[in-house]
Amino acid sequence: MSEPQLHGYLVFATFVLAAISFLLLLGITAPYGRHLRSGWGPTLPARTGWIVMESPATLLFGAVYFAGDNALTTAPLVFLALWQLHYINRTFIYPLRMRATNKRMPILIVAIATLFNCLNAYINARWISHFGEYATSWLTNSTFVLGTLCFLVGWAVNQHSDAILRRLRRPMDTHYATPRGGLYRWVSCPNYFGEMLEWLGWAIATWSLAGAAFAVFTAANLIPRALANHRWYQQQFADYPPSRRALIPYLL
Repeated sequence: MSEPQLHGYLVFATFVLAAISFLLLLGITAPYGRHLRSGWGPTLPARTGWIVMESPATLLFGAVYFAGDNALTTAPLVFLALWQLHYINRTFIYPLRMRATNKRMPILIVAIATLFNCLNAYINARWISHFGEYATSWLTNSTFVLGTLCFLVGWAVNQHSDAILRRLRRPMDTHYATPRGGLYRWVSCPNYFGEMLEWLGWAIATWSLAGAAFAVFTAANLIPRALANHRWYQQQFADYPPSRRALIPYLL
């Protein structure tokens, strides 16, 4: 089997995994964060878990990217910068800024996420730096401009929403409170909404099946998570704003 064939099969597998994950997560809430519960095996500190499971999306992605024939050309380097803008924060900065340092995460969840990030890093890095063809003129293409704008807006929403959540807690604090401000006026999980926008933008900007597979998988993972978080907020806080939706303002 040639590598292009293997790459195609792995992209297809990502779409299949997205469908399976979506159906499973509609019935089973992933046991981490506020949904952590017993029965999922041994755990490790959540900060360590985040760094371990997100590292392939930063480090492996970089290694695969720079092995590509087109790695040092302009458009792929711009894609690399966009990707790492998200994942350097997600891998190293976000975990170190966690306020509740006593949180735990099942090793099983870390292992599953690590395997997915290895798969996703390979298919996307290999596409943008080797299999895909992006001339410098692609940077002025309307598809790239629209996708990049979508990505950056999503990134800003994600960052702002995470900052609001951090400000709800003092260091070592473990309690939850109703987040307010920003897109929390309309939805319970604007951080997830922002992340979905990011990877939709990535799919558009790269105009690739690898990017589309990641965008679909992100939605398949975060939509059930947002619905679970929304139900949790409604159960925990009697005064929770009744007009808020789970993920998408006025729709979902």
